[in-house]
Amino acid sequence: MNPYLFQTEAIVLDAGDYPTHQIPKQLLEAADKVVCCDGAALSFLQDGRTPWRIIGDGDSLPAALKEEYAPIFRQIPEQETNDQTKAVRYLHQHQINRIAILGATGKREDHTLGNISLLIEYMKKELDVRMFTDHGVFIPCQGKTCWEVPTGTQVSIFSFGVKDLNGTGLQYPLSDFTNWWQGTLNEATSSVITLEGKGHYLLFFKY
Repeated sequence: MNPYLFQTEAIVLDAGDYPTHQIPKQLLEAADKVVCCDGAALSFLQDGRTPWRIIGDGDSLPAALKEEYAPIFRQIPEQETNDQTKAVRYLHQHQINRIAILGATGKREDHTLGNISLLIEYMKKELDVRMFTDHGVFIPCQGKTCWEVPTGTQVSIFSFGVKDLNGTGLQYPLSDFTNWWQGTLNEATSSVITLEGKGHYLLFFKY
């Protein structure tokens, strides 16, 4: 499976750094359904496009835009989830389960870490969600996975409680990591890499 090719059904655009790399930009340009999280709608509208939906608690969307785009604005005031999760849940409720998240990193590090970690929660709900940044793609995984990448591709593995983690086609051996840094900056030594473990882990493939 190529980690960079993804037949998404919808895009969730967060209010972090607006996409500039060609891969997330192409995903955004090709998407029929773009759900903007509150403040992300400002950047998307400035880019000359109208979202399919605007979703969030409404705290970062000017009142004038709330009124102008009322037909597509879905205000969800509860504070138990962030706007990204509100958007993902909305799509799931509409039987849209293959989702690419863009604009989720940058600006605030606490938001970045929270947004990335939520990928594991979406996977537990049996959603197929990937996060594309300007540097690479985050993919939540469990069990055995196999990936086709150019030799030399940088790969980072983050454990979310996975046990008996092992892999082939990687420069450095894997183990049951106890801290996120331990699985970073690995590298593909062949065009196919496999990983296997009991539990959940998050992969990052650099472009």
